[in-house]
Amino acid sequence: MQRKRVNDIKATISEMFDLPKDIVLDLPKIIMVGGNQILVENHKGIIEYTPDRIRINSSIGVIRVLGANMMLKNIGQDDIMVTGTIKAIELLS
Repeated sequence: MQRKRVNDIKATISEMFDLPKDIVLDLPKIIMVGGNQILVENHKGIIEYTPDRIRINSSIGVIRVLGANMMLKNIGQDDIMVTGTIKAIELLS
């Protein structure tokens, strides 16, 4: 209950000052370029990595990327770049 109230206050402040919600609320941001590349920002680590499936932990659940010949091109503290043939992106809460 307390966490929900804090998140509600943060969301209100974000809207009042026109701040990006992904930063204020520590939400993941997913940017997809065509079907060959995605960038996931604000991640919490990698759970599974195979050429056909990548699971990434986030503050709102697990982000599952399905595809073929996928590779982790870049892994940073704040972002992950995935390349390959991307067929689906799912959020598992």
